[in-house]
Amino acid sequence: MTVTVKISEPKGQLLELLDKIEAGEDIIIARGDVPIARLSQIPQRSAVAELIRTIKSQRDLRSATSRDEIKTWRNEGRP
Repeated sequence: MTVTVKISEPKGQLLELLDKIEAGEDIIIARGDVPIARLSQIPQRSAVAELIRTIKSQRDLRSATSRDEIKTWRNEGRP
């Protein structure tokens, strides 16, 4: 659901408007009858994005892999 408010209204209703936004409503701010801005909820981080962030932070803590290590891993199990 979308709620439209006049530009002078949000000044005294910020907490109430934020509660509505958290409940999933979009707020349109209008100057007169002309819409000029939209306030909406920020999408939550997805599980995939959080996993990527975790992997990157763990990767930064590890030392660089050498060519010899890579060659050893590649050749594991080969005759």
